[in-house]
Amino acid sequence: MFKIFINFKTYPQGTGERAVGLAKACEELRGTEAGETERGVEIIPIVQAADVFRIKEKVKIPVWVQHLDWQTQGTFTGWQNLEAVIEAGAAGTLLNHSEHQIPPGMIKQTLVRVRDRDRVKFEVMVCCKTLGQMERLIKLKPDFIGYEVSELIGGKISITDASPKMIGHAKEICQEIPLIVGAGIHKAEDLAQAKKLGTSGVLISSAVVLASDPKEKITEFLKLL
Repeated sequence: MFKIFINFKTYPQGTGERAVGLAKACEELRGTEAGETERGVEIIPIVQAADVFRIKEKVKIPVWVQHLDWQTQGTFTGWQNLEAVIEAGAAGTLLNHSEHQIPPGMIKQTLVRVRDRDRVKFEVMVCCKTLGQMERLIKLKPDFIGYEVSELIGGKISITDASPKMIGHAKEICQEIPLIVGAGIHKAEDLAQAKKLGTSGVLISSAVVLASDPKEKITEFLKLL
């Protein structure tokens, strides 16, 4: 199942009621309540924790948060804990995004917390910027590895155009763990190329969130899949 993860970041276009509208657009393009389109593609919004509950009141597709901390419930003011985001309706999280990097030990602690709570399915994508970092993080066995070359993020040069060989090497490193690629992806051909290269999906942000018509942009992405 090829997955399109759409990171709303903290853009005003992806905050509050506008985040709800964007999540609805994602859902409207699905073919089933699980978020799968007729093309066998799953669309997953990744949103701010403050917006999860309001979004899940309006949509049935899986919704992820952008970050999670390892701290348990209790005396941990200001930390974002697993139980709270699950109760809000989140089904997964990013960890170590290039805009919110955390130490490997903290990634491990958070993954341990998620695995200890096996009554609820909750998935984790660990992000990395280099293949060397990927080789270290793959040992933690997350559900997904997200590979983004930081200098391409938000630009018009796609990782699929700039680094196809690197994506091939990343596939070899990941082996059985699904590889998600991102950075600079802004046109349908980028998604088609990512799929052709054997990745399990893409991580997109500004190309959709900042589009004048996000639903139309997602529809455009789906055309070649």
